[in-house]
Amino acid sequence: MTPSLQPDVEMRIDLVDHDQYATAGMPHEQFTWLRANAPVYWHHGDDEKGWPGFWAVMKHADVVHISRHSDLFSSWRRLALFPEVPDEALELQRLMMLNQDPPEHTRRRSLVNRGFTPRAIGTLEEHIREICENLIDEALAKPELDFVRDIAAPLPLYVICELLGAPTEDRHQLFEWSNQMIGADDPDYAAAADAPAAAAQVYAYANRLAAERRERPRNDIVTKLLQPDENGDVLDENEFNVFVMLLVVAGNETTRNAASGGMLAFFEHPDQWARLVADPSLSESAAEEIVRWVCPVNLFRRTATRDTEIRGQKIREGDKVVVFYGSANRDEDVFDNPFAFDIGRNPNPHIGFGGGGAHFCLGNHLAKLELRVLFETLARRMPTLHQTGEARRLRSYFVNGIKSLPVGV
Repeated sequence: MTPSLQPDVEMRIDLVDHDQYATAGMPHEQFTWLRANAPVYWHHGDDEKGWPGFWAVMKHADVVHISRHSDLFSSWRRLALFPEVPDEALELQRLMMLNQDPPEHTRRRSLVNRGFTPRAIGTLEEHIREICENLIDEALAKPELDFVRDIAAPLPLYVICELLGAPTEDRHQLFEWSNQMIGADDPDYAAAADAPAAAAQVYAYANRLAAERRERPRNDIVTKLLQPDENGDVLDENEFNVFVMLLVVAGNETTRNAASGGMLAFFEHPDQWARLVADPSLSESAAEEIVRWVCPVNLFRRTATRDTEIRGQKIREGDKVVVFYGSANRDEDVFDNPFAFDIGRNPNPHIGFGGGGAHFCLGNHLAKLELRVLFETLARRMPTLHQTGEARRLRSYFVNGIKSLPVGV
């Protein structure tokens, strides 16, 4: 249902209040008002929290424009995540592809992309299907079910272990490291959250994997990425370690929260669940609609490299510019009836994997495959799946996450 707002009513805008995301999910009333009244909006800063004012960009076309012009809107200057980072920490963070601009980003991405082509990912389908079947077998044998704990969280972790050629029992440790790096603002995770320590442990883990593959190569992504490409270029030790960290975090968080948010969307729209149960072949378009609807990653930050303009607003060099995918994916100028969850939506030009350009999600083929197979299997194996308790959301303006979703069969 479209949020209803009076056009002459001034909306209180705070797009980075963790608590509102924890209690109500994305602030779609604010997003809707801004798209109509101030689509490129100067958002107040917060001196106590240590971040300056920024441009909040709400419309689909503008998010795409910024995404496709890394020369104008840099990920490297002040990094891609919203929080401010001390100058002395910038160089280490810039080793991450997420925080690079072309041409360095292009070189790194071309090396890593060898393991993420549609052909390479397609070879995983049978194994992903087996994982989904086993997860459902295990879930059906439990007296109490939580969709996040028992299905959505384990799936990408098993797949990551498969990609890395790591023992499946390592998935629990990967899950803990990921939560430590993402969950610092959530009370359930804050006590254990220590992003630098978790990152150091992931780097050490990556080093062990690399040493094993150099000694005993296998037919897996780690072995492939440690070998030179056709030009003789190769990832160095730091680059490989950072890649593993990105895979552990991004490859886990995004798929886990898309699956959880997608299941919650089906509970809130039972007609669409009935539609999928009646025709599981809709799982492919359902996966796309789930990504649009949930938008597992809400925002990223860029920094203007020179003076420019968007919709008449003058952006100065050095200004902080934040794109909101959660808003862009409800843009009335792009999507018919954008507040309808429609698993047959076609066309569906969502930007849940980014707005194109250099930073378009490297793992988009893998995420869509996991979601397609999972929901196709759920519709067939658990057609009477239903919600039995309240969903608990992650306290985060960055990741649109669900921590717990009690279900029954």
